[in-house]
Amino acid sequence: MPHDVTMPQLGMAQDAGKIVSWLKAPGDPVAEGDALFEVETDKATMEVEAPASGFLTAVTAAAGDDVPVGQIIARISDQADIPAEAATAPEDATPSSDLPDGVQVTMPQLGMAQDSGILVGWLKSPGDPVKADDVLFEVETDKSTMEVPAGAEGYLAATLAQAGEEVPVGDPVAIISAEALQETVVRSVKDVAPATNPAPSKASKPDKPKSGDTPAPAKPKPAVTEPSGRILASPKLRRLAMEQGLDLNRLVEAGHPQPYHAADLDVLKALPTQATAYPATATRHLTAEVPADGFADFADWAAENAGLSNPAQLLAGLAAASLPDGHAAVAVEHLGTTQVFSVSPGPFGAIAEAAPDSAYDLLVRDLRMSRITSLALGANTTPVLSLTRAGTGLSITLECAGDQLGASEAVTLLSEFAGRMEQPLRHLL
Repeated sequence: MPHDVTMPQLGMAQDAGKIVSWLKAPGDPVAEGDALFEVETDKATMEVEAPASGFLTAVTAAAGDDVPVGQIIARISDQADIPAEAATAPEDATPSSDLPDGVQVTMPQLGMAQDSGILVGWLKSPGDPVKADDVLFEVETDKSTMEVPAGAEGYLAATLAQAGEEVPVGDPVAIISAEALQETVVRSVKDVAPATNPAPSKASKPDKPKSGDTPAPAKPKPAVTEPSGRILASPKLRRLAMEQGLDLNRLVEAGHPQPYHAADLDVLKALPTQATAYPATATRHLTAEVPADGFADFADWAAENAGLSNPAQLLAGLAAASLPDGHAAVAVEHLGTTQVFSVSPGPFGAIAEAAPDSAYDLLVRDLRMSRITSLALGANTTPVLSLTRAGTGLSITLECAGDQLGASEAVTLLSEFAGRMEQPLRHLL
């Protein structure tokens, strides 16, 4: 499967990069990790590595070009002779003659190596009014489940994928029209051009489609999942199930249709109790020590020079950057309060605070102002990074369940976070 090569963001304020030179030519074989090209920002020149192994194809930017961050500039393909036009073939193949006019919402790229995402579920129905920051649907990658905002204000005029379907990055999944329409379009990724079957599946304008009409995307037919396979569930339901010791596999075994949302928690609770309790897993407990002045000095600098006066926002950014793809919802506990932040790779100033009761992927306990110097509280609903004093330095403790992080993943997370706490400027490089 092809992998997109995008212009990376190498600094807080960077919105574009200049390609200094390509270190591989179109058609050349590349291995994952090979230096692919050089990028110059206003601060440094850096080599960018290939996100996958294959052949360099579909190069669309040349040396000297200024390229916006996130723009696709090449692909790593299985074959060496794929022309550049092939990179856009999937989008061109999407039938559009009978689609309503409006702003297209595409499958976002949530990580450098991501080439597709599974649509977990729609949070809006066809015909619903939406605002730009309304959550439109949920996407699951191999690393996390994320909520995707609409990005435009208007009405949901078309849905082009159904829950449980895998959609390539960049392919359209919805259309938002400026005005309410009498008829909206509901499609599957598998739908083809209407040459032989010109009538697409349509839903009428009412806010809630009738039971006899085409089913709304939020309630598709059950997705078949093997017991050991991936379960399509919202982050909030995963958190609630973990807190209450409930196993989502029981919904699968009962044949309850996926994807699962918080409302399905009552269904899960109502299932007959099993003799075997929710399986206990080993708890991982790792510690690291770093000097305290690295983060303290950085927080002072950020407050004075960048207007970032909330240390919790900085901790959330450093913690998310320590994860494989840098995308995460991070909760920070400090002095009895909890703040949740939605973090994506980029500047600290772009880190957005979410509602306090939002689901999160990682918890940071900031106990630097307390008298606690060490702790072993056991696994939580998510991995937990705790900061405590250790003499004149800081002690960082990672606690998680064995099924939340593998051993090597836990070591990597703690090592990356400890390194960023010691030298926060690593986040800017």
